[in-house]
Parts: sequence; structure tokens; C-alpha cells
Amino acid sequence: MRKAVKTGFSLGIAAALVLSGCSKDTAAPSGQDSGTKDSTTKSTAKESANASKVNPPGKFPVVNDKITLKVFVAGNALVENFDTNGYTKWLEDKTNVHVQWIVADVKNYKEQLNLALASGDLPDVIMNVGVSPEQQMIYGEQGIFVSFTDLIEKYGDNTKKIFKEMPEVKDAITAPGNKIYSLPYINDCFHCSMDFKMYVFKPWLDKLGLKEPTTTEEFYQMLKAFKEKDPNGNGKADEIPLVGGIVSGGGVSKNAIDVWIMNSFIYDDGDKRMLVKDGKIDVAYNKNEWKDGLKFMNRLFKEGLLSKESFTLDKDGLKKIAENPNIAIAGAIPAHSPSDMTIVEGPSNRWLDYQPIAPVKGPNGYQKTTWLAYDKIRGGNFIMTSADKYPEATMRWADFMYDFEANLYSNFGVKGSSWDDAKPGDKGRDGDQAKYRLLIPFGRVQNESWAQYGLNFRTDKDWYAGQAVLKLPDKEKMYYDITKKNYEPYKPKIDEIMPPLFFAPADAQQLAELDKTINDYVRTMTAKFIIGEADIDKDWSNYVSTLDKMNLKKYIEIYQKALDGKKQK
Repeated sequence: MRKAVKTGFSLGIAAALVLSGCSKDTAAPSGQDSGTKDSTTKSTAKESANASKVNPPGKFPVVNDKITLKVFVAGNALVENFDTNGYTKWLEDKTNVHVQWIVADVKNYKEQLNLALASGDLPDVIMNVGVSPEQQMIYGEQGIFVSFTDLIEKYGDNTKKIFKEMPEVKDAITAPGNKIYSLPYINDCFHCSMDFKMYVFKPWLDKLGLKEPTTTEEFYQMLKAFKEKDPNGNGKADEIPLVGGIVSGGGVSKNAIDVWIMNSFIYDDGDKRMLVKDGKIDVAYNKNEWKDGLKFMNRLFKEGLLSKESFTLDKDGLKKIAENPNIAIAGAIPAHSPSDMTIVEGPSNRWLDYQPIAPVKGPNGYQKTTWLAYDKIRGGNFIMTSADKYPEATMRWADFMYDFEANLYSNFGVKGSSWDDAKPGDKGRDGDQAKYRLLIPFGRVQNESWAQYGLNFRTDKDWYAGQAVLKLPDKEKMYYDITKKNYEPYKPKIDEIMPPLFFAPADAQQLAELDKTINDYVRTMTAKFIIGEADIDKDWSNYVSTLDKMNLKKYIEIYQKALDGKKQK
């Protein structure tokens, strides 16, 4: 039930730099005010002329006399009409804030926003576009984006509650200079935060009398048994012991073959592959432990235990293998959930037969799971511009969206139609009294909700565990339980994980170039080492020296500078 809208890193930087007129020479230094934005920020930080018309926190409506906000929003294929939507009407009745919607095309909303910013024809609010931290810094320093910091203090009761309950949220969204240019979208999905899992076809384990592997050697022996002992019983050598997939068009795939395995050798975050120890940043992919992980995967590949298709298959191709008609042929598949590889609640029922095993211990005793600790926090999804005449009312309107009932309306729809209060005795996924009942499954095209748009504060306890279990098997409960048992015990500490960072515009421009060059090379060489196109022993030194020539040292320095700056806020 996660749905994120992300802005491309280098594309977002380039657009922001062009449209803002900033360059490496003219950008205001991180944490300092330029003369242009100083007066704008100060005027918005003070009470606006309409502040006296705003009711205090907790009192509704937000304003006694109706106001209108012009809101730019990315299109949502699951919402029929934002104007006539059930949640839109409910929210307006509750707050007295009317919305004039500017609904951008779902395919080119970034371009439409960039044109609006360049022309100066600004909306009051930019919502669910995923404006990058770099763009927030650039337009924030110019005064085009307004800081919420002072408004939160006076009008953000729910926002302050979030900051108290999850201190990492405030830290993640605060730019240098104590500026908050975007209110956070929180989706604290427990099983989603540890979603680089390895699913194994349990009927094969049972047939062969095997236990779940606990070490890399046992994992190897399991795959070898899948290949050699005909676990599907058809007398043919058609079993695929291990197969993964990639994301079509790029991005981070939870079906990637290397992440779960590499965590038996060195921590792999599945993205930038960065390590944090005692506040110092480094990368994993030039370490000897990374080399050992590649050797192990190369061993699997050479012995025919790892399918070569793992480097070309998209999700649909992977599903065809996992859902092979009549008989199973795939033994182990990395995935976020069964829906990444099977047809959930489909006729084969294989979505229940594939079960995720715990991370296995490597030869040196290392055993971790990737923990996306900050994945629950989405920045750039609610931004106020200098065109907004009602900053206080806007803050209260946005803050109310974090209310639990408002979240039920915004995600599911109208009470009594799409959801309802839980009945006494209804059990949630954690076994405690449930908070609510879901009457209609999420994912349909409808006109009752914003389908996970707007602002959300979805905690694991109230939202995921709090939903009444009305039938079994319950997908979310299954995902919750297995993550609690097999993955939570192996997650790293929070201070070992790279937090979201804000970069000064000049650094961001250089970082965009280094990021693509270095990480594209790492991904390419990882695949080549695994499949044997590059010899790990002979070519490793050249690989490491190439990274150095790509200015890896400067790349790390930029990240370290941003991390150090975050500590000094």
C-alpha cells in the first residue's frame, strides 16, 4: 500500500538550476540568507494580514469565512475528479478551505511545475510532486518556497506530535538554517521498511527434508539440492534454483539478486551502498567484504544455481517464472512481497508457498537485513509558495490532514462506504483491539478518496496493525508477522544508516554528475563480476582504482559535508 512520487535526481537539479537562474557562482551558501529571500522569508515568518481570521489550533472550521487555495497536484489514476471527490468535500466542510485544483498530467507533471515556477504564475500549494531537497533549497533561498518552521510552532499541533513521536522526521526534512520547506508525508509500514527479502518455495524444502538455511554455505547447499534432486518431481532438470529481476527503466528493484546476499558479507542499503560509522561516511563497494560477496555470487552463477536471466528480467517476466503453469520451477526469489513475483490470491496459491527466510550468516559471521529507516518519510510533497495569502490557514489545513480520521478519508474514502469504525472484539494484525474496518479493498478507481495523496501520518501501530482482520489469510498480517520474526532482529542501528540530506546548490550540481558516473559503474561491474565477464581476482584492483579516478573521494566528501551540516543545525 505504498505509493511514492519521486523526482529524478539529476533531472531535478538541472531544471531547478536553469529555472532559478542560480549557478555555482551565484547560489547563496547553505544555511545563509541572500538579500532577495531575506525580506520574503521574514514577512512570511511573521503573521500575515489574514492571521487574525484563523481560528486557533483545535477549533474548527479553520477560518469562519471561506477562503480558496490554488493547489498544484500531480494526477492520480485512481481518483476520478479532485473537485467532486468525497474527501475534498469532507475536508472543505471541516475546514472552510476551498481548493482550486491544478491537476497536472501524470506523465509530465514535472515539466508543468517547472513551467509554472519559471513563469512566476505560482500556485499557493504544490502537493504530491516529490520536489527534491535540492530544489527546495534553491527556491527556498529565493523566497519562492516558504519555510513552515515558525508556522508549525504556532499552528502545527499534529505536526509537532509527529516530531515528538518520530524525532527522525524533523531531522530528515529540516534544511540548513532551520528551514522546513516541505511538510512530511509519513507512511510507517513495518514490513515495507525491511523489504529486501528472500522467498523460498517451501514445498521443495519439505519434499527434500531440508531446513531453512542459516548460513551462506547452507544456502548454497539448498540451491544445489534444488538443481540436482528434482524437487518438482517431473523427472526433468527444469528447476531454477535462484532467480531475480530488475526494474524496467532503472530504479531500485526489490527483486535485485545481490542485496539480500551481500548483507551476509557487508551492509548493503540497496541504493547508494553507503556506510556510516561513528558519524563518518564510507562506501561498501570497494571493500574486501564486498569482493567476498561477489565471489560467492559468482560461485552460484558458475555452478548454474543463479539464473543468468536475473540481470534482464522485469517484474512481469519474473512472475511468469514463479507462476509457471501446472508445476513450480523456481526455488528462491528475492522480493519485497509475494505480489512482486506471484499473483496474490491467484489460482496457483503459490503466493502462500513462497515464504521469506531470515538473512543468513556469512563466513565471517556477518548477518544483516537492509533497513529503510527513512523510507517512511517522504519530503517534497507539500510546499507553500510566496503566492499564498493565507499561510496560517494553509498550515492549519495541512496539519489537519494528519488526523487519523482524515487519513481514513484521504486513503480509503467515505465512512460507512469504504471504511468504518472497528467493532468491539475486532482484532488488529497485532492481536490487539482494531481501530477500523476496511470495507472495500484499496486500489480501485473511485471518487471517495485521494488514494494516498495529500498529507498522511500512517503509523504502523494505528494504521497497519490497527486494521481489523476480517478474513484469513490476511496479506498484511502475514507480511507483518514474518518481518517481525525473520528480519527485525537483524536490522542495523539507526546511526549506521545514511539519513536524508540537503546539499548546497553548488555541491548538488557536482554530486549529480558524480552520483550517476560512480553508481552506474558499480552496478555494471557488480553484474560483470557475478556472471564472470570480469575476473574478480584479476580485475578487482583496476575496479577500485577506476572508482578513485572517478573522484570517489570528492563524492564521499560532499556527503560528509552535508551530514556534518545536519548535525550543526
